[in-house]
Amino acid sequence: MGTVARCAAGALLLDERGRLLLVEPTYKPRWEIPGGVVEAGETPSQACVRELAEELGLTVQLGQLLVVDWAPHPELGDRVLFVFDGGVLSVADVEAIRLPADELASFAFVEPDEIGSWLPARLTRRITAALAARADGELRYLEHAVPLR
Repeated sequence: MGTVARCAAGALLLDERGRLLLVEPTYKPRWEIPGGVVEAGETPSQACVRELAEELGLTVQLGQLLVVDWAPHPELGDRVLFVFDGGVLSVADVEAIRLPADELASFAFVEPDEIGSWLPARLTRRITAALAARADGELRYLEHAVPLR
């Protein structure tokens, strides 16, 4: 019997100008959206809220689930990734962000049409699908970050 797929959950957080919040992890070479691995006994939404508190110091009320992505990876193994709508951060929310130095080096707000220069192709596709789902209210199911239709 094979191993069970790991689950992770992240949030699409925008600023008042419509730019997407990205974070720079200290433990890997690429930018991400805030979030992390679902721990035993947690739901994906609980994990996402916990990770946002740990990574950003913010208590976020999640909106709808935007994307579910079946994401097998050659090094990381099979994963199921959830992306939730984290809403719009106010100026006060942004000023309140506190990054854990051992996990995150920095954060940036990026125009949606520029995320491809910040993120790997697969994550760019996933986030683009999440932005589309946020705009039209329709959940996207992806495999390898590609919509299955």
